[in-house]
Amino acid sequence: MIELSELTYALDTFYFLICGVLVMWMAAGFAMLEAGLVRSKNTAEILTKNVALFAIACTMYLVIGYYIMYSGNGGGILPNLGFLIGGENTMDAITGGGDDAPYYSMRSDFFFQVVFVATAMSIVSGAVAERMKLWTFLAFAVVMTGFIYPVSGYWTWGGGWLADVGYSDYAGSGIVHLAGAAAALAGVIVLGPRKGKYGKDGSIYAIPGANMPLATLGTFILWMGWFGFNGGSELKLSDATSANNVAQVFVNTNAAAAGGVIAALILAKLWFRKADLTMALNGALAGLVAITADPLSPSALGATIIGAIGGLIVVLAIVSLDKLKLDDPVGAISVHGVVGIWGVLAVPLSNDGASFGAQIIGIVGIVAWVFLASLVVWLILKATMGVRVSEEEEYEGVDLAECGLEAYPEFNVAKK
Repeated sequence: MIELSELTYALDTFYFLICGVLVMWMAAGFAMLEAGLVRSKNTAEILTKNVALFAIACTMYLVIGYYIMYSGNGGGILPNLGFLIGGENTMDAITGGGDDAPYYSMRSDFFFQVVFVATAMSIVSGAVAERMKLWTFLAFAVVMTGFIYPVSGYWTWGGGWLADVGYSDYAGSGIVHLAGAAAALAGVIVLGPRKGKYGKDGSIYAIPGANMPLATLGTFILWMGWFGFNGGSELKLSDATSANNVAQVFVNTNAAAAGGVIAALILAKLWFRKADLTMALNGALAGLVAITADPLSPSALGATIIGAIGGLIVVLAIVSLDKLKLDDPVGAISVHGVVGIWGVLAVPLSNDGASFGAQIIGIVGIVAWVFLASLVVWLILKATMGVRVSEEEEYEGVDLAECGLEAYPEFNVAKK
């Protein structure tokens, strides 16, 4: 007969792993969303970026990032440096460790965390699309996933100084999404806008994506994967309280996404006189980002309202960033950055254990570190490798220049 401790260990480990798989599926969602929102001549390159960044994130986090994030001293600023992910839990430690004993496999914890760091890097991909050099982007991914993200992750989930001041972020509106957006903002500033996006007179020209069905599919994949993102952050399932919490998290995650869609769509109709599909898609993602900081504490109706406010904010943010000539082809900085801030600030509205002061400190700390560290890396890469493709390559499309193939070859002429 299996002892209860062994059974719960197995159940919580399995739940953790399945949630990690759902989050890994979000990589496909980001790839499809971004591929749909760029022009066809840049599709193969952005798909290559999404596959490669996932592989780089998995490798760098394995080699150094996980150790940095979870091996530091409590309350510290500087993490410990080391390699690999350490030993596995033993049943002796679990049965004799009391309430503080680890209740899932350390390998499952690593797997769940590694797909989070890949998510943060995927946010950068869409913001710098259509004009960045592929290998420059991948070089940045090495530093972002191996060092920049793990340091601020240590400050929060790793028990560092932000955790000590009381910063609360259940599944990562700030830790993951805002961090990714801060890195993306630094890249966009260094890179500059796409050719033809802004006129000399200040006019703004829309550059439509090539495949709206693909972008919509990507959004639904992300919506689905988010249940693992938020649900897995409960960390266990093997007791009644945890099971009820997971159910509440799932309901609230779905409610917030729905609220984001409805609010963004209504605002787009009132403002632009059209039901803008791209705003509806970003509204869904904004609702999901907004609720990620605390998908457990609010009621289902409260989660819907938090998501709806996120949907309104993202429409305003996309238009405002365009006016500032910050060219973000997929709206990643608005969705994950601006709405990520709202999500973090919304936590004390329903969670009595959180304070606005601690949340603001967390926002400032994460943004300052990730933005400044990323800016330094981007500038070093600009001086050494260059960050931008040539005007001719941008005009012809980065697919041929960087990948040597087209995602949508219209003609295939066989030579005799």
